Order: sequence, then structure tokens, then C-alpha cells
Amino acid sequence: METQYSLFGRKIEYKWIVLSVTTIGALMASIDSTIVILGLPDMLVKLHADLIEMIWVIMGYILVSTVFLLSFGRVADILGRVRMYNLGFVIFTIGSALCGFSGNATQLIIFRLVQGSGAAMMVVNSVALITEVFPPNERGKALGINAITFSIGGVAGPILGGLILTLADWRWIFFINVPVGIFGAIWGYRALREMSVRKQGERFDTVGAVSFSAGLTALLIALTLGIEYAFTSTPILILFGIFLVGVAFFLWWERRADNPVLDLSLFNDRIYNFSVLSAMMQSLALFAVNFLIVFYLQGVLGYDPLKAALLLIPLPVVTSVIAPLGGNIADRIGARIPATIGLLIQGAALVWFTRITPAMPYWQIAVGLGLMGFGGGLFYPPNTSAAMNASPKNRLGIASGTLATLRQAGMVTSFALALAVAASSLPRDVMMQLFVGTNVTLGSAPMQAFVTGMHSAFYVSTVLVLIAAGISFVRGKEDRSKLAEEHASVVIGE
Repeated sequence: METQYSLFGRKIEYKWIVLSVTTIGALMASIDSTIVILGLPDMLVKLHADLIEMIWVIMGYILVSTVFLLSFGRVADILGRVRMYNLGFVIFTIGSALCGFSGNATQLIIFRLVQGSGAAMMVVNSVALITEVFPPNERGKALGINAITFSIGGVAGPILGGLILTLADWRWIFFINVPVGIFGAIWGYRALREMSVRKQGERFDTVGAVSFSAGLTALLIALTLGIEYAFTSTPILILFGIFLVGVAFFLWWERRADNPVLDLSLFNDRIYNFSVLSAMMQSLALFAVNFLIVFYLQGVLGYDPLKAALLLIPLPVVTSVIAPLGGNIADRIGARIPATIGLLIQGAALVWFTRITPAMPYWQIAVGLGLMGFGGGLFYPPNTSAAMNASPKNRLGIASGTLATLRQAGMVTSFALALAVAASSLPRDVMMQLFVGTNVTLGSAPMQAFVTGMHSAFYVSTVLVLIAAGISFVRGKEDRSKLAEEHASVVIGE
């Protein structure tokens, strides 16, 4: 294969072209995730919606972008990763435009589902494309650069959102994606080349995909609605039952399917197993933290949603600085040490957060956020690099899909934990208003009850992140020389 690309008369290595395209997608997705939350109060008023509908504007997107990851990863392995990634760009852009033109909350929720399906196609193929073109001794660095983009989006989102909502209305929160998406889609179609070989004779495992998607959908809906109806209520227990039956049938079917949607042989590799598991546990432990801190800044300290979002900036800023360092370290010595140290630092941040009181000065909160970002920068690129390095070349899509699915499932479960903590100490209507960014002022009793519940959640998260650190440490050491030889043989063969 050609390893260089001609751009404006200059030769650029193809791997950097791939990274540029995936970086545009990552930036668009990260900005969108932050900016939409800021626009919820404006949507609530101008669409004459209720709080439940606004929650589903967020949760519908998360649901679809999680459920389809595994299926889209498998389709990409069959039909081609570049095709799926570019299609995701197009669908995400169309979904964004449709969201902007929504006439009511129902339309907005439906179009967010469209947007989420496009995001799933991009997310599951982004890491696979980077893994495909970068040699093992550079993948950590490449994934670190990609992580910088997510962090930049975390900083730019609140600033851009505040500017848009000051000068225009919520529709431009979605319209802003359109020119970026058009540019990214055109750049992707012109610059990316299909390196994976299209599988002849392989069929898509529809039964496996449907059973897995149905089971995971039931779980995510149960976690989302559990706060409203109580986790012990009959409807929620039925949903949990559907999840267990769906996953059990899925695993039974996959062992017998000729072309399974999930290649269970991936889990024969210890490093892949433990990398994926540590990623899921880390997401389970930490995703709730951001929401709880935002609830604290808005409900306890009385800040408006924009100010609360801006005050979280130390986390993505520190992550963007440390992520390339974490990736470079992993490229030299492997993922186990930097990823484990990163998780331990995040555990220290959680312990620091257990000191939060209504009178704590912001700089102390910023220290905790900085520690969280530092640990994340040391964990994300090395751990992802280790998981993908352990994956067969012809299964990068499904390997990335499995990693992303379990990580997203951990995030949604963690989110449910955050809502459960809020629900245990706050009136339901107050909790819903906090979630959609409506200004509320808590009395002293609920304020103290929320802070106490938040401390309990941080203790639980500390235990979970320490478990993740233990899993990360015992994953084993990667054979760097073997990885380099395998990559060289693939490049020569192509």
C-alpha cells in the first residue's frame, strides 16, 4: 500500500491523514455532548416540553449510540471500516440538521436517535482505523492526540454553547455541527482508503445482534427509568429480567453461530480481557462524578448551568496535556504501569472529593478535577492501545465495538448511580430540574442530605476504581517485539 498522501504538493504519511479525519469526528462529537446539555433549558421553554422529554433528548442519544456499537463494529469488519465511518459522518450531520429543524420535543428525540446512530458508526470505527494504520509503538501517541481532541471539545463546548445561547437560540447548537460535518465527510471520502479486505461469504448474525441489542436496551431503559419508578418496581424488574434472558441467549447463540456478531475468541487473550474490563470498571466508577459535581455546583452553590460547566474545565485541560504523555509512555514500556498509576490517581481524586462541603472554596474542587484529568490522561490512551494491540487485524471493528459497548454500559450505569444519589436526598421535581439545567435553590436540609449522599457515592466509586486498578495491573505485560513484527508483516503483505 502507499504510505504517503499528496496534499497541496506535499507528501504526508497516510496515518496522519487518518488521524486528522478521526480527530474532526471526535471534536464534533465531544462538543455536541457538552453543548446540548447547556441548551436544554432553552429547548424546554421554546418547545413547550416537559422535564421527562428533555431527559430523553439526552438518554435517547446515549441509548442508540451504545446499543448499536457492537453490531456496527461487526458490519465494519465485513463491509469495510472506512465505508462505515464515512457513513456515520453523513448520518450524524443529517441528524444534527434535522434536530435543528425540530418542531416539537418528540421530533427532537427521534432525530437525536438518528444522530446517535451516526455517532455509533464513527466511535466504533475511529479507534479501529487508528489501530489499522499506526504501528504498535505509535498507537499510544496517536490515541493520546485523539484524546486531546475530546478534551478540547470539553473546553470549547461550554464556551461555544454560552456564545450561541447568548446570540441565538438552541437550534444553532445543532446547526453548528452541519458545516463541520460536511467538511469532515468530504475529507473522509476523499482521503481515506479501505485497507481492510471485504469478507466474502460472511453473513451478518442478525439473531445475535437483535438479542444483544434487545437485552442491552432493556438494561439501559431500566437504569434510566429506575429513578422515576424505583428499581424494585415491577416494570423495572421485568426490564432487568429481559436483559438477563437476552444476554444469556446471546452468549448461547454466539457459541453456535457460523459468523457470530461477537467473536468470543477475542476473550482468549488475557491482555484484551483485562483491558476491556478495567475500562468498563473505570467508566462505572467515574462517569457519575461529573454529574454529581455539576449537581453540587448548581444545586448547592447556586451557579447557573453555563458557569457550572465552565468550572469543570480543569478536568479536560489537564487531560489534554497528560494524554499524549500517557500514550508515549505506553508506546515505550506498555500500558500496564501508566494505566494503573492513572487509575490510582483518579482514586486519590475521589478521596479528595469526599471532603466537599457547601463551604469548600472552588480552588479545592479544581484540584480534585485536575487530579481526575491527570489520571484519565494516563489511563485512556494506554489502556485503549493495549486492548487494540491484542486484537486480530481482521477483528478490529468488533474488538473496538466490544470495548466501546462495555465502556458505554459502565457510563450509563454510573449515570444511574448519580441520579439515585440525587433522588435519595432531593425531591423528584428538583432533581429533574437540576438535570436539565434549570436554576434551583436548595434549602439547608436537602443541601446537606445531597452532600452526604454525594460522599457515599464517591466512596463507592473509590472502591470501584481501585478494583479497576487491580485488574489493570494484573493484565500482564505486552510483548512489544512481537507486536512490531506482526505489524511489519501486515504492511509488507499489503
